[in-house]
Amino acid sequence: MIRLGERQELEIVKKVEFGVYLAPDREKAQERVLLPIRQVPPGSDIGDRLSVFVYRDSRDRLIATVREPKLELGQVAELTVVQVDRIGAFLDWGLEKDLLLPFKQQRGRVEQGRKVLVSLYIDKSDRLCATMNVYGNLRSDSPYKEEDKVTGRVYEISRNFGAFVAVDNLYSGLIPSKELYGRVELGEDVTARVVKVLEDGRLSLSIRDKAYIQMDADAKAILELLDRRGGSLPFSDKASPEVIVQETGMSKNQFKRAVGRLLKEGRIVIDERMVRRTQ
Repeated sequence: MIRLGERQELEIVKKVEFGVYLAPDREKAQERVLLPIRQVPPGSDIGDRLSVFVYRDSRDRLIATVREPKLELGQVAELTVVQVDRIGAFLDWGLEKDLLLPFKQQRGRVEQGRKVLVSLYIDKSDRLCATMNVYGNLRSDSPYKEEDKVTGRVYEISRNFGAFVAVDNLYSGLIPSKELYGRVELGEDVTARVVKVLEDGRLSLSIRDKAYIQMDADAKAILELLDRRGGSLPFSDKASPEVIVQETGMSKNQFKRAVGRLLKEGRIVIDERMVRRTQ
């Protein structure tokens, strides 16, 4: 069986002036696909087996190529957007015909010249298309362990679950909702810490360091914010979590721990309505 969207080894069963026809074997010669003449390796003859990738050409006909596509079924890859029109975006995947990324399969900003992380799927019309929903094709056998630093692309953000991250554009990771405080954007790369390797191999991540390290960074950030605001903030640790997140990018607990340290060190004073720097 000829497999669309995959590299496979097929046998030359017929030669014509415009190329050769390939099939799984001679007994299945009726199921065949054309390899254009310009891609036929010199000296190839009937009975030879060639490694080819099968896709559809601009007229939606099955076609074989000896070229290496940048993406196959079951894989995830970062591809460049070469054009955006009324039906979606077209991506450079190393073949003559660009790959369609339909609007319904897009997540976040998709612009010409921008790189997007995608997987390959076969649509209802039996055509190959790209999708930015890469979850099902990410691997769970990463080499990482707890406390390792990793980088990855945020490909989906869920209010209930958090930010889904493709670590190294290859492995499955999640930054839980409790860790999201305005620092993570869809389609952007993040650096995170592995909090836990789950039983299924997927990675639980945090963009914060351990509490005692994070407190130092948060305290420094508050002092810098005070300097930018003329030495005072028009809210205190009694403010709502929403206000604190919006103003500082920290959770309320983070903010309380940091101002508590600064208060103990005598670097701020605080009341019900305000935080003020003393030095």
